[in-house]
Order: sequence, then C-alpha cells, then structure tokens
Amino acid sequence: MHVFPQLRKLEEKYRDEMTVIGVHSAKFTAEQDSANVRKAILRYEVEHPVVNDCDFEIWQQYGVRAWPTLMFVDPQGKIIGKHEGEIDLADFDKLLGDMVAKYEDQNLLKKGLLTFHLEKEKEWERPLSFPGKVLADAASDRLFIADSNHNRILVASLEGQVQQVIGSGEEGLRDGSKDEAQFFDPQGMALDGDTLYVADTKNHAIREVDLISGEVKTIAGTGQQARGGHGGGNADLIQLNSPWDLVLNEGVLYIAMAGFHQLWSLELSTKEARPYAGNGRERIVDGALAEAELAQPSGIATDGDKLYFTDSETSAIRTADLSRMGRVETIVGLHLFEFGDVDGIGEDVRLQHPIGIEMLDGMLYVTDTYNNKIKKINPATKEAYGFIGTGVAGEANGRADEVQFHEPAGISIAQGKMYIADTNNHAIRVADLVSLKVTTLDLAGL
Repeated sequence: MHVFPQLRKLEEKYRDEMTVIGVHSAKFTAEQDSANVRKAILRYEVEHPVVNDCDFEIWQQYGVRAWPTLMFVDPQGKIIGKHEGEIDLADFDKLLGDMVAKYEDQNLLKKGLLTFHLEKEKEWERPLSFPGKVLADAASDRLFIADSNHNRILVASLEGQVQQVIGSGEEGLRDGSKDEAQFFDPQGMALDGDTLYVADTKNHAIREVDLISGEVKTIAGTGQQARGGHGGGNADLIQLNSPWDLVLNEGVLYIAMAGFHQLWSLELSTKEARPYAGNGRERIVDGALAEAELAQPSGIATDGDKLYFTDSETSAIRTADLSRMGRVETIVGLHLFEFGDVDGIGEDVRLQHPIGIEMLDGMLYVTDTYNNKIKKINPATKEAYGFIGTGVAGEANGRADEVQFHEPAGISIAQGKMYIADTNNHAIRVADLVSLKVTTLDLAGL
C-alpha cells in the first residue's frame, strides 16, 4: 500500500516508456480469491495489469523473498535488477531515467502509451465507496462514516439522515471549510464534543474537524510518509506513517499507527506526538510498552484502563496498559503466519486479519475482516467465538446466522445497535444487539 502512491507517480511520468505488471502473491487465504483481488484493485485505484499468483508460482520462479519486491526487466526480457522493500521516489526516478536514456540510445525501446480495460470501467457510482471506519455516538445521535475512497467524512443521524459532508471529495491534503478541505483515504475517528479527530491515512496525518463551523485543520503530520522510525516531537513538524484508527482518553489521542507497527500518543494540550507502544519491529512479542513488538495495528478501543487493539498482520487482539510503566499483552494470536477461522480460548483461537474493534460491557467486538464475520471476545477469559455472519462473502441481511459481509473493517456501538463499515459492499450495516438481526443502513439526503 505504501508503494502504490510512489509507483503511480513513476507510472505517470514514464507512461510512454515503462510498463508495470503487478504480481499478487497472497499471504492470507482470503487474499488468494480473485474476487477479493479485484476489490483491492478498485480500492487502491490500481491501473496496471495484475496477476493473481495464488499458488506462488511466479514468486518462486523469480526468487522473491519479501513483500514488496520490484523486479526490473529490460526491453529484451532480461532481468536486470531487483529491489526488496519500499521505494524512495527520487532514487527510482533517476534510475528509470537512466534506463530510458540507455535503451533509447540502443534503439531497443518501443515507446508509446499502452491502454488497458480497467476494472473501474465496469463499476458505477455509489453513495459510499469502500467505507473503512464508522463511529456512533449515542449522546448526540450522530453517526460518523469514513467514506474512504470518496475522501470525505459523512455526518448522519443514527437512523441514517445525512447532516453534513466534510471534505470536497478531491484527493489531497488541504485545510479549510468543509467544502474546501481535502482528505486522502480517511479511516478511524474519535469524538470530543463537537470536535472530530480523523486518521487521514494516506496523507499520513491527523485532522481536526470543528463540527459547528465545519473547519478542518491538520494537527499532526506533514503530509509526507516517514521513511523510518523516530522518537516523535512537535506534532506539526513530524512525519507519520499510515495512522489507521484513533481513540481519545483524558486529553490524549491514541493512534493505531499501522505503518510504524506501533501505537502512538498525541497530547492535545501540548501537541506532542510520540510512540507509546511497540519498538517498530513487525512481530508479535509481549512485554514492556517500549520493548513489545506489534504488526500493523489497525483498530483501537479503550475501557479507560487499557487500550485494546487489532494487530492485523498477526491476526491478533492485544492490549496495552494506560500507564507508561505498563505492558503489552496478547489476548488471542500467535505469530505472523498463524491465521484461520477457529473459535476457542487463547492459543486455540484463529482470526484472519481483523481490523475493527469496539468494547461494550467488558466484551470486545471485532471485525474479523478476512473471515467476513463479527467475533465476540472476552478479554478476561480469552474466549472468542463467531457472533454475526456466515463467513461467506456477500451482502445478505437477516439473522446473525444467515448474514453475509464482505471484508468488514469498522465497528461502533450506540443505543443497542452495532454499526459496521462493510467495506467491500460499500455499505453500513446495522445489527440490533437484542434481536441480532442485521439490516443495511439507508443513507437519506446524501
């Protein structure tokens, strides 16, 4: 995901000289399904051909060892280089420029724009586009929806009457009025009265929305992705890395910083942002806050004593104490390559890339995203079991045991109802916690 924006700039600059072919060699079972790959192509606005290498044949033939890997092939079909990991735009721009000049001098380059039939041409405009997160607030009867691929935030009543649209819909990083402001793939949100905080994921920034005036301003991040880990500092000046979700506790905004494999804290009074938990290495290791190892935390919640978060890449649910002397502990989850769909207790439990998390009455509710289910987890006993959803990708409503989701990623509870961002269905689903019946929210006035 971090490579796509950089690669897109190079594709545009060298569109007459370079062809990109994406090879998708999936780690998770759900990512091997071509229908899910197609959804990912749409969500991340990929406009080059993509091969679904579900059996790792191309991976093995090219001797690939890591995600992501870039292979360079010359105009005669010979492999001339390989790069593992994320890319530096300036370095690769120079490299490609030199290659173009070299092969032009040798009369080997066939220049011209290649055109492809894009998946997006088969789509139609919808009210929502891949909504990533949702936040329900009972006190104000408001529902906040991160309409992620439309690059905006919707404010509605809990019944679905749209009241405000925050953001112009244009991709970018711009402060200003609700009609002028720009976001780029916003995700998690936190609410403090009439102030809404937004994890503006692909802008690598935290935004603040005044819900009375509609003004949007950036309170953390420069808009540039950090290229390496760092110790934090003045929130206005530091670079962040894919903030994915937020939770507010006693004046501190806690951030699931997926790109750094850390939890961060942002002191709203001092505007100081810094790592809170995790040393930046991508693994599942419990221990003191600064020594623990996390893997792409993408959802976060709190009960006032602990932070609870989804550690998506390890398919784990973990906790971090709300004390600088505290620890990170794992409720369920084992390691980077242990996943599945198994109910049980502790080490017997298997999830598959969970993203969203919510807490109610001491119980955790998790969007088990790649399993297309909502799971219920008792943090005290470490028991986890399927709560809503058949596990089959689809959009059917009805009872808990017949409902279908498609990669649900956000979850929030208010007034006895669970609101679910059903991302690949471009919808918000509503589950009544008494009857356990699920409906699709009809957004009126949008």
